[in-house]
Amino acid sequence: MGWFRAGSSVAKLASRRTLSQGGLYTARSRIVPSQNHYFHTTVFKSKAQSAPVPRPVPLSKLTDSFLDGTSSVYLEELQRAWEADPDSVDESWDNFFRNFVGQAATSPGISGQTIQESMRLLLLVRAYQVNGHMKAKLDPLGLEEREIPDDLDPALYGFTEADLDREFFLGVWRMSGFLSENRPVQTLRSILTRLEQAYCGSIGFEYMNIADREKCNWLRDKIETPTPMQYNRQRREVILDRLIWSTQFENFLATKWTTAKRFGLEGGETLIPGMKEMFDRAADLGVESIVIGMPHRGRLNVLGNVVRKPLRQIFSEFSGGTKPVDEVGLYTGTGDVKYHLGTSYDRPTRGGKRIHLSLVANPSHLEAVDPVVVGKTRAKQYYSNDVDRTKNMAVLIHGDGSFAGQGVVYETLHLSALANYTTGGTIHIVVNNQVAFTTDPRAGRSSQYCTDVAKALNAPIFHVNGDDVEAVVHACELAAEWRQTFHSDVVVDLVCYRRFGHNEIDEPSFTQPKMYKIIRNHPSALQIYQNKLLESGQVMKEDIGWISEKVSKILNEEFLASKDYVPKRRDWLSAYWTGFKSPEQLSRVRNTGVKPEILKNVGKAITTLPDNFKPHRAVKKVYDQRAQMIETGEGLDWAIGEALAFATLLVEGNHVRLSGQDVERGTFSHRHSVLHDQETGEQYCPLDHVIINQNEEMFTVSKKTCFVTRTANQIFLNLMMSKATLVLINKEPDLSAS
Repeated sequence: MGWFRAGSSVAKLASRRTLSQGGLYTARSRIVPSQNHYFHTTVFKSKAQSAPVPRPVPLSKLTDSFLDGTSSVYLEELQRAWEADPDSVDESWDNFFRNFVGQAATSPGISGQTIQESMRLLLLVRAYQVNGHMKAKLDPLGLEEREIPDDLDPALYGFTEADLDREFFLGVWRMSGFLSENRPVQTLRSILTRLEQAYCGSIGFEYMNIADREKCNWLRDKIETPTPMQYNRQRREVILDRLIWSTQFENFLATKWTTAKRFGLEGGETLIPGMKEMFDRAADLGVESIVIGMPHRGRLNVLGNVVRKPLRQIFSEFSGGTKPVDEVGLYTGTGDVKYHLGTSYDRPTRGGKRIHLSLVANPSHLEAVDPVVVGKTRAKQYYSNDVDRTKNMAVLIHGDGSFAGQGVVYETLHLSALANYTTGGTIHIVVNNQVAFTTDPRAGRSSQYCTDVAKALNAPIFHVNGDDVEAVVHACELAAEWRQTFHSDVVVDLVCYRRFGHNEIDEPSFTQPKMYKIIRNHPSALQIYQNKLLESGQVMKEDIGWISEKVSKILNEEFLASKDYVPKRRDWLSAYWTGFKSPEQLSRVRNTGVKPEILKNVGKAITTLPDNFKPHRAVKKVYDQRAQMIETGEGLDWAIGEALAFATLLVEGNHVRLSGQDVERGTFSHRHSVLHDQETGEQYCPLDHVIINQNEEMFTVSKKTCFVTRTANQIFLNLMMSKATLVLINKEPDLSAS
């Protein structure tokens, strides 16, 4: 790979230098509609004594002026060495010359191809991999004006329209996709066509910033397929059915409650089939439980169509309904507006499996739920012994403005790869309305995309046109596959629009008149997909009508049933937690005392260090003093009391987790729950050795380095601990960091 990178950089520099001999290269390029769509016009400024761009020459005639210095000589020496003994050169060069000579001998169409042209073609392919998303058709409204990068112009690499029907080969590199081995010889025209289809269609892929070759190759295998991805008739009928449900649900609410605030999903209806297909694929790959967090926009649609909250219950909440009945023995919240509530459901999947979905309640603070969802997922993984973190997954849905603008997003992202916080990857879906309340993107962020914050984690980002439901489904399925394969975060940027204002009674034309003039005349995603299927002949008009009538009938039946629906308090919960007492129930404080012999046994365990372990002398003195306290029962301080409380909880089988700034050592150097060997740097946690064969996660100390993250971190860890019981002996403020 090293020689390829070096060669690429040298060749690219040479290409630009060659072009610059003819004029001063300008940064702007445009597509010429009347000419071939692969080529751009490039504007040059005249320069005295300008020289023409040299034509590619065979390897044997390369001079030092192309690859600078001795590069061409090096290539010729490699070729001569290979001809004498193929084993004398690196395997990559052996493959290169073997394919080059073999292809040239068997295919007259590529007999004139040179090493120089091959390297330039590689640079063009790489340009599509890196910048193809800048040419992708992402904005359903066509409002965004983006300049196409010069790197995507074949003319930059010395190719002309006369080269379009010449055959080239690429398959000699240790990479996947277009650069994989044994790909058939193709004309430049077919290569460019497939590159345009793969990288400049309805999905824009950003992944070349990822340093891991295995991950990039995996994505290239998925993206750079020999032919574009096509769904069969059966899958298309399922996608159509789900899109009709999503669309007619919003239309039904708008008809029945015309002035109610519901923060509908109009303009982004393809989110629903995308999520359903994502969950189906995740279930096929081993996921059993998904915890979902999202803001209020589209929540009712997700509740009804994805998580399967009873429609009659949703309609009852719109109508005011009756007061919830009390349930003995159940801990409940106090309720909230309907578009803040959550629920849970065991949902059957298209593949015949069942998956548990839990949508967590969220306040108006759009991203406050992020650490809660990830923390709850981590807790589920612990209590279900999901060591590989493949059975429990978190999905977070964001708005474009909040994803770019709220700090809790960045904080949660940066926790994702830490050993004590990771959940094996979170799938992020950004419902990108291209407007944040009333703020245009150019006034809300400095970066090109609202998702650029995720690049800090080397997470792949799939930008997708929200009007292309099949592209949305494909991107969501790919995100599920990535998460289950590499156990890291992935982002789907659903570029759509908001058909109405911030809410249904808001007037968006006050601040976005141009956008909403286009939206008023823009067809829905359902209309676009119906027309596509009718044109293909795979679905008849009668089929569409039958599905629409079925959905309409069910919605009306549920509306009638909602008039008699009696809500229960458990309806407010995102999961039914048995054993949690309600505030109205009386309970007594348990006796938390422990027998002296138990305290002595655990006390010895947490004050004994391995013989070959060399702690700091001051820490060694602290532990010697603690051992003396345990032995005599005298002089006990708050630190040893806290350690004994933790230890006895562990003996009783409880999970204890500390999280916060300096919780490992303690702000005032009093805790020292984790010790560091002063010679080897090895760590030792006495509380990990209280009982025989103790699970290393049973007692977890997760220190933080940034004080700013404390608030989010506290929410995060509280749900991480889930049903664990924690007793703290509190003397100093730091001891409450739990």
